[in-house]
Amino acid sequence: MEQTRILVVDDELIIRESLSGWLRRDGYHVSSVSSGEEAIETLKINSFDILLLDIQMDGISGMDVLTHVKEHYPDIDVIMITAFGSIPSAVQAMKSHAFDYLLKPFDPDELGVLIQKLIDHRARIKENLFLKEEYEQRTRFESMIGQSRPMQEIFNMIEDVKDTDTTVLITGETGTGKGLAAKAIHSNSRVSNGPFVSVNCGSIPKHIMESELFGHQKGAFTDAKETRKGRLEMASGGTLFLDEIGEISMRMQIDLLQVLEDKIFYKVGGTQPLSADFRVIAATNASLEQAIKNRTFREDLYYRLNVIAFTMPTLRERKEDIPLLAEHFLMKTTQEINRGVERISRDAMDELMLYEWPGNVRELSNAIERAVVVCKTGTITPLDLPIVKTLENELKKKYFSLTDVEKHHITKILDETSWNISKSSTILGIDRSTLYNKIKRYGLKDYRDK
Repeated sequence: MEQTRILVVDDELIIRESLSGWLRRDGYHVSSVSSGEEAIETLKINSFDILLLDIQMDGISGMDVLTHVKEHYPDIDVIMITAFGSIPSAVQAMKSHAFDYLLKPFDPDELGVLIQKLIDHRARIKENLFLKEEYEQRTRFESMIGQSRPMQEIFNMIEDVKDTDTTVLITGETGTGKGLAAKAIHSNSRVSNGPFVSVNCGSIPKHIMESELFGHQKGAFTDAKETRKGRLEMASGGTLFLDEIGEISMRMQIDLLQVLEDKIFYKVGGTQPLSADFRVIAATNASLEQAIKNRTFREDLYYRLNVIAFTMPTLRERKEDIPLLAEHFLMKTTQEINRGVERISRDAMDELMLYEWPGNVRELSNAIERAVVVCKTGTITPLDLPIVKTLENELKKKYFSLTDVEKHHITKILDETSWNISKSSTILGIDRSTLYNKIKRYGLKDYRDK
């Protein structure tokens, strides 16, 4: 393990020698200087973990050195050295983010305990940062967020396909994040430095789709007043994302199939072949299998697109991700519109968890944005949510199983007791172990915990 590096700063020689001797005896790497000026110069050329800093020194004072350290070396922790009469200054130093203070005359045991306490504190911070990074890696992939099993499977699928040139078909309901998945595949692929060109096939009128995709030569048709690149040409060296692929006409399906098979295309009115040097990712919220049966989608194009396919889960299938997503949208919205809304109340989170989210993640994002705008305090309550009336109507129509009733009742008691297990088990008339088993069985969580 790397030695902890400590710098002792005090203008009294006997104090410097005493502190340095005790600390070296305990196995620390120790240096010492006699003034604030020397401390600042030493910090420029050497790195330290801890500073033992006298408050009262001639020239640059200990408080000035503390300010300098916190501005330029925020990772260094500072313990102030002070005499009994200077305790108010030490308290002020604590307010300026010193870790603690050490009172003269020193007790070697007290010094050892204080240093060990600080080292343990630094270790916890380092561990928490590591755990946070690990958590971020498990719960986030680009702009996609989720800790649920369905989302982890999506993350794994993206990892599997990102380094290939294979065509990918992403299916799923509206608002599930098909576009985000496509961008994640692109930004982690070999062509990530190339363009990501998105085409919403459902929003482009059919009569101009050919020109939009393939481009056109000047004079190719009445309004073609100049030569124009199409989306296929724009996507060269990158990714072409065809969103809502099920909406394109049968004629365009034939043209697109030709591009995918021959890897070349022509502008409208053009005679020069252009290379289809891009990866294709397609997405749809419709059933292409049903469209094939209805003769509105070509079977050969379907199989050409359906080389690698996966379905984005609905929010109903990944409800455990709702608190994570809600907090993300809260932070994003408050930053964008500069509102002082800091948290979502437990009751409001319960409403979010109960709602079925037909519009999926997009609807949740819109709900949180609306709640931030109308919220009159720093906390979002159920009354700020646009889903409350809808949810009440849904619950009136719904029949519940005994399991649902038990789960709901246990959750209610746990919330009312702030998750006090002893008190909750007493109210419920069961022992603690039984309650723990039910919490585990139903996957209950205290969503106030971060």
